Amino acid sequence: MGRVSQSDHSRPRRRRRLLRAAAGLLVLLAVIGYFAVQHDSTGGMGAPHCVVRAADGAEGEGGSYSMTPEQAGNAATIAVVGTGKPMPERAVTIAVATAMQESALRNLDHGDRDSLGLFQQRPSQGWGTPAQIQDPVYSAGIFYDRLKEVRGWARLPLTEAAQQVQLSGFPQAYAKHEPDATLLAAAFTGGAPGTLTCTGPAPRPGSGDPEKVKAELTRVFGPKAAPQLGPPASSLGRSGPADRSEVAVPVTDKKGAVDRQRGWELAHWAVANAAKLNITRVGYDGKAWVAGENKGRWIDKVPGKSGSGDPLSAGPDDVRIFTAR
Repeated sequence: MGRVSQSDHSRPRRRRRLLRAAAGLLVLLAVIGYFAVQHDSTGGMGAPHCVVRAADGAEGEGGSYSMTPEQAGNAATIAVVGTGKPMPERAVTIAVATAMQESALRNLDHGDRDSLGLFQQRPSQGWGTPAQIQDPVYSAGIFYDRLKEVRGWARLPLTEAAQQVQLSGFPQAYAKHEPDATLLAAAFTGGAPGTLTCTGPAPRPGSGDPEKVKAELTRVFGPKAAPQLGPPASSLGRSGPADRSEVAVPVTDKKGAVDRQRGWELAHWAVANAAKLNITRVGYDGKAWVAGENKGRWIDKVPGKSGSGDPLSAGPDDVRIFTAR
């Protein structure tokens, strides 16, 4: 039997090294591809997140606040419940600051002793059932109800007003959140139009449910919001396929007067809850937010006349909310 050369032994080893290198390269390319898709789908800004910036562009403390979509949705709901009471923006600032301290704007299912939810309210102390407390609409509502019972609450320093409601073991802890809470209250009550941006991938086709969006709008804003389901729409105009469903919310009173602050409150709430409700686009007053595009910023989308312009644009009379069909 002949001798096996050294080169014969080395060939299998070289093949194994080449195979390992090729496999490693494929993994690397897959990772690069994944992050490239994420970069594109979130507008080039990494993981999905939301930012509120000061309307005047001010920097420093209270100039901007970053949060997750969950936190943004909760802050928006706290604001909407407050204005629906109706309570002034100062009350919304107090409520948002309190939720920042108690739960970091997260709807927690745990806490100290039996504390739960955004405001860490306790069933044993008469705040409601666990299920009620973990409903942001209910928990924000009862916070405002208790705040109204505090004598002179509007004249008190924020941390004192919050402490009168919460009876916390750390009564001064709320004060540090006031600049950020003031910023969020202005945005989510509609007083600072277009100051909320949210990045994240566009929802998958067919994932949207306009009935769910309509039901949630009614639950949070109340039946007077009167959201209406629109006909299927196309981003390409009349000639294109109907790829979106619409929910429209009017912001005019019985005399036809436009309430732009109410419109922006609705529009910001819809953007903050876009990831949760699979919303693809929100339009109001010549502006539009589109999921997965423009780095989450609002862009000009003036309604066209006689069929021209963007067919999905919105004027000042209605907030137009779209989901993927």
